[in-house]
Amino acid sequence: MPTPDREVDPGDVAPSMWWRARLVAWQMPRLLARLGHLDPRGPEEGPPALVIPGFLASDRSTMELRRAFARSGWRAHPWGMGVNRGARPETLDLLSERLDAIEDDRKVLIVGWSLGGLFARALAHHRPDRVRAVVTLASPFSGDLKTNTNVRHLYERIAGHDVNQPPFPPGEGKPPVPSLAFWSREDGIVAPNAARGSKDEVDRAIEIDTHHIGVVLYRPALSQVCHQVRGFVEECEGCCPIHGSKPN
Repeated sequence: MPTPDREVDPGDVAPSMWWRARLVAWQMPRLLARLGHLDPRGPEEGPPALVIPGFLASDRSTMELRRAFARSGWRAHPWGMGVNRGARPETLDLLSERLDAIEDDRKVLIVGWSLGGLFARALAHHRPDRVRAVVTLASPFSGDLKTNTNVRHLYERIAGHDVNQPPFPPGEGKPPVPSLAFWSREDGIVAPNAARGSKDEVDRAIEIDTHHIGVVLYRPALSQVCHQVRGFVEECEGCCPIHGSKPN
């Protein structure tokens, strides 16, 4: 007797393409938010944070996100590698060099949006000595990338490799540093469960009320992210304030 098909959890399935079109249209009037210098933002003595953009995005796309972290007291650094066109053999080494180029003896908070979050988790596995904590924003780090995002075919065309076989070790399981994931039921690009992960993959997951692009542009969401990140880091470090002075 044939075995009935396993019921598919809707949270594991990528949103429809219609959602992707809506998100692109929503972003158009907000392009002015990308203007401004690309140098580090925030107080020079603030704790360092490195922000990694998503697929086909650049430091212009994360401008509002870095401004929000700067307002929250962080010294927010851009990734400085142009447009993110997918994983390359040299990506992890370049990100490692970027960490070392941040002139601060303290460990660095890594914030990754979408694909940037996958890079952030891989970097934490690769350089735990330099990473303070990992924050992923709408990043599909859990499950099968062939089914949990609706940009898989575009990614494979541009990156030139199978989405599940990046040209560097992605880092298996929970990163060896504190990890915080933000996810949304209204994402529009990534399946909710893929960005939320399981207890074996992330230390804490927080639902946020916005969509995939709103997580780096929508001010109420940005305020929530910065507030939650601060509380999470302080809790992980025994309630010590994160905004201490830069070491001499």
